[in-house]
Amino acid sequence: MQTKPACPGGRQDHVDHRTTTGGATTPPPPRPPRPPRAGAATAFVFSPADEERRRGVRRMKTTATGLLVLVALVYVLAKYAQHAWGAGGWAGYVAAAAEAGMVGALADWFAVTALFRRPLGLPIPHTAIIPTKKDQLGISLGEFVGENFLSSDVVKARLHSLGIGGRLGAWLAEPAHADRVTAELATALRGALTVLRDADVQAVVGEAITRRAETAEIAPGIGKTLERVVADGGHHRAVDLVCAKAHDWLVTHGESVMDAVQGGAPGWTPRFVDRKVGDRVYKELLRFVTEMRDMPEHPARGAVDRFLTDFAADLQSDTETRARVERLKSELLARGEVQDVIASAWTAIRSMIISAAEDEQSELRLRVRASLMSLGARLATDGRLQDKVEGWIEGAVVYVVTNYRTEITSLITDTVAGWDAEHTSRKIEAHIGRDLQFIRINGTVVGALAGLVIYTVSRAFGA
Repeated sequence: MQTKPACPGGRQDHVDHRTTTGGATTPPPPRPPRPPRAGAATAFVFSPADEERRRGVRRMKTTATGLLVLVALVYVLAKYAQHAWGAGGWAGYVAAAAEAGMVGALADWFAVTALFRRPLGLPIPHTAIIPTKKDQLGISLGEFVGENFLSSDVVKARLHSLGIGGRLGAWLAEPAHADRVTAELATALRGALTVLRDADVQAVVGEAITRRAETAEIAPGIGKTLERVVADGGHHRAVDLVCAKAHDWLVTHGESVMDAVQGGAPGWTPRFVDRKVGDRVYKELLRFVTEMRDMPEHPARGAVDRFLTDFAADLQSDTETRARVERLKSELLARGEVQDVIASAWTAIRSMIISAAEDEQSELRLRVRASLMSLGARLATDGRLQDKVEGWIEGAVVYVVTNYRTEITSLITDTVAGWDAEHTSRKIEAHIGRDLQFIRINGTVVGALAGLVIYTVSRAFGA
């Protein structure tokens, strides 16, 4: 089999990717479309409405051109009648009017066409204005918007005239609108919580709680709280609970108590003595706990009160006690179990908030809805609150307009600069071209009338 010779340098001039099967040639597979070049101009997408406008422009062009052809035909016939048939003076008037109509039509055709393209493709200066001056038009439009619409005085006057506070209040006071705002807020809250990474938030929350706990001394606060609890007798229920539970435990585990006492007796004592001692200790312990449970004025209860009172005072004033509490706090915070609990707090809070946001009857959403309706009712009737809200809104908008006017207007200039010149011209022509064709028609009519008047005046003065 003979092969193609390779070109110098090892590169072939042509590679035929077609294959032949049974005499039929299979074309090469289609190439994938090239991606758009970076920085390429943006082409418009013509909607069905735009196509209908373009058809309207074409109809008006046909009408205007037809009127030009008509006056040209009238001019030819008038001149022919004037010279060939020896028609009277009327032919001169008709020819003058038709001639001026043609001039007006051609002049307006040139003016309208020069906006969008070069007439007859000729490189006439100052034609195809929109395609060639597109960027300058965008800059001028941006400057016009910035000077006349984005000035602080204009924005303030416009916002003040709208009465946003009262309107917003009346709108929020409607239950349906409050429900809608509540639902939107719930959706935004769920979205924000979904976007946040649990690990990052847990780290931040854990660090914040730990730092706060480490910097704040807790002993004085605990002491003050304990002092108030003891003064109010709030600890009595806790003492009652401990005594009741201790009594029940002793009744249930009496044998265990006696065995423990007997096990601690010396080895040389008789067994029956150990049992009697254990029984005696158990009965005395049970009697003590029972009396403490049933007697509010029991001396042991008074001892507990004095101990708690002294401990509360030490927590507030004793340096050593406070230092011991702080060391205990630091040791607890350093334990991995405590850090895990602190870190998991975010997960619990997040789940709780998401559940409340999804449930339309949750306390969170009901409270938000009620607050919105209450705010709306106040805004609708309270003039001072309206002025305050409108002042906030005006200040925020004026700040944005004043500090970001260049960025806002650059949106216009950059967008116009990114448009494709040809498509921009076609898009604008589709929107205003129909009215521009009326200029051609009016130019034909007005030119004919002007020509008729000029010819008539000339004839009147014997020209």
